Amino acid sequence: MNTTKQPIAALAVADQAENGRVRSRTDASPHSRGTVSIDGAPIGIENLTKQYGTTTAVSGINLEIRAGEFLSLLGPSGSGKTTLLMMLAGFEFPTEGRLTLGANDITRMAPNKRNIGMVFQRYALFPHMTVRQNIAYPLKMRKVPKVEIPDRVERALAMVQLSGYGDRMPSQLSGGQQQRVAVARALVFEPPVLLMDEPLSALDRKMRERMQIEIKQLQQRLGVTVVYVTHDQEEALTMSDRIAVMGNGCIQQVGTAFELYERPATPFVADFIGKMNFIPSTCVAIGDENVTVRVISDEMIDIPRHQIRVATPPAVGDTLDLAIRPERVGIEKASAGHVRGVGGVVEARAYVGAFQWYIVRLADGTVVHIQSQSGDAGAKNIEEREVVDITFEPAALHVFRGG
Repeated sequence: MNTTKQPIAALAVADQAENGRVRSRTDASPHSRGTVSIDGAPIGIENLTKQYGTTTAVSGINLEIRAGEFLSLLGPSGSGKTTLLMMLAGFEFPTEGRLTLGANDITRMAPNKRNIGMVFQRYALFPHMTVRQNIAYPLKMRKVPKVEIPDRVERALAMVQLSGYGDRMPSQLSGGQQQRVAVARALVFEPPVLLMDEPLSALDRKMRERMQIEIKQLQQRLGVTVVYVTHDQEEALTMSDRIAVMGNGCIQQVGTAFELYERPATPFVADFIGKMNFIPSTCVAIGDENVTVRVISDEMIDIPRHQIRVATPPAVGDTLDLAIRPERVGIEKASAGHVRGVGGVVEARAYVGAFQWYIVRLADGTVVHIQSQSGDAGAKNIEEREVVDITFEPAALHVFRGG
């Protein structure tokens, strides 16, 4: 990932470029404001497993995180994402598997030896210390020369737009400001990797959206590798270079926001990322390029074979689930009450400005959510309890093995 890196400290402790960790360029004077460049380190995760008694929290994970990448671990509660992060940080050791940071094996390395920054969900600032003292603390623990510390702290404050706040106590700051201090403290010693455990969950929506942009821009400027845990889909889609979707202790799919949304690999990912309709169907014919399925009312749909997401090719008679996003479903009134395609009855509708939302129940009881542009002529004046036709774009369908 190419980034334009900005200075965050006056001096760096050492040139460790040979390990893929930190490369620094400084002026000779300890008080000068030279340029420092932080190279994010790659992270290797090999067959990582964590068990607590008979419970497996993380199971056989393999993942390569690129240097300078912003990767989010996204999943519901209990999916294993925080356990994986704690193993990266060194607060938990794996039952099996291996972790590398650059060229170094860190699987059993103590947390303070890993040179990794960490931002916690609840900030974890020392309430009895000033902002400046909080940020200086990691430098003192690493025995950075005292003469260097003030300048490095001021640069860290400037980096998070808190210059002039050094003498305040954490209790005198807003939630967003406290989070910025936590980020500054995690980056002041120039780690090649920054781990973030749902750092914005305590903020209100407006501040959370602002901090998302600020954190992403900061990461791009510095080039640090970020591993970010969240259960918020929008947050992950907004901030990440790639996203690892986790479920049941495993990685279900890794990809960009576009890949996960447009080409989900499993029903879990399709259902978890955004909104998705699942419509049962039966395979009735298999051609060289298309698979023909029958849905309700004997409607036949030809689907390109590359859109079939099943481990083994379907056979005639197999039950398949058609998955389609609400915005890719068409809706219109049934002409004189006569259904020409897949028919249903509108159970609810809502106007949300640019869109109309419809909930339609099909003849077999399947519920379909539809998002239609407010100006869509076909969807105009559709009311609750009306009989409607719904249509699917074959290219927008994803097909999975039926449940």
